[in-house]
Amino acid sequence: MAIRDERYMYGKELCVWRIALSNQDVANLAIVLELCGRTSYPFSKIELLDCGIDTWSIERLGKAVSFSALTCIVLDYNELLDEGLRGLCHGLKENGQLLRLSMCYCNLGPPSGSLLGNLVAKTAIRDLFLDGNNLQCEGACELIKFIADYVENMATKKSGASLDFEEDPSKHLLEATEKSDLQSVMLSQDIGHNATIGGEDVMNSNLTASKKKKKGKCKKEPPQIAPWLSKLYLADNGIDGRGNESRIGPMMFTEMLCQLIKFSDHLTELDLDDNCLGELCGKEILNALRERKEAKLPSLNIKVTAQMNEDTFCNILKNSKKLKKAKRKKKANHSM
Repeated sequence: MAIRDERYMYGKELCVWRIALSNQDVANLAIVLELCGRTSYPFSKIELLDCGIDTWSIERLGKAVSFSALTCIVLDYNELLDEGLRGLCHGLKENGQLLRLSMCYCNLGPPSGSLLGNLVAKTAIRDLFLDGNNLQCEGACELIKFIADYVENMATKKSGASLDFEEDPSKHLLEATEKSDLQSVMLSQDIGHNATIGGEDVMNSNLTASKKKKKGKCKKEPPQIAPWLSKLYLADNGIDGRGNESRIGPMMFTEMLCQLIKFSDHLTELDLDDNCLGELCGKEILNALRERKEAKLPSLNIKVTAQMNEDTFCNILKNSKKLKKAKRKKKANHSM
């Protein structure tokens, strides 16, 4: 209310820490963030840490994001649960602006994996921080399954080979992307042809305009909606052999993860700390890192638990860069 009363137009980040927010509070906040038909407050980042946000509030906030200037949302330490995430995903559907989403220690379970995987595939989100949840192997697999298939398919197409995935949604997405690129090229050719018909005056004016554009600042291209990630943080998510899949679970997850490591030229940071993957999974990750190095893809900053053979652990560190991040403390227990 203070921001609206004073029409404070200089804020870029709005941070609320450890203050309980009612549904009415979140609704008022959503009105400030929404740009349609009101004063435009240019907030690009919002942090609501440990604010006791419930399912209704998170869905209302999600609806406001599509009409805001937000590129980063941090919701750590709120008990969102799977239902809360479902409401947020509904509001963020096909969002082409939000780039970073953090939901650490939000009590997300295995069902949240498919929701998050679908969200990443159909939005512009590039950085996903999920430390301290309980996705387990099942949820983690659902999160990266489609993304891993997509990057492998893209890498295969770049190498000149062709892969046929029967009923693979990534194939249709690739075809749609290529069709869109072709249409834009044809449109630019038509524009160039029409300019030539117009004579030298039109050509000269176009040249003058292009020179002016070069002198001015280049406009940033809008984020691309595609299923790939740059940063993926899954520390302390119960990804081990104790879930429903028992010992098979970690291997299934690691197999998909290795697809990302080997083929994704976008992936730069990966945090798997405090998950007991074991020696076999460690060796698979090591081999994937070596293949990534041979393919001359960008270096990957990675963090894994030391609960594997010492040689394997050390070799993983040698074949990657050390991941440095601010340590997140678990939510303090306020009960006496």
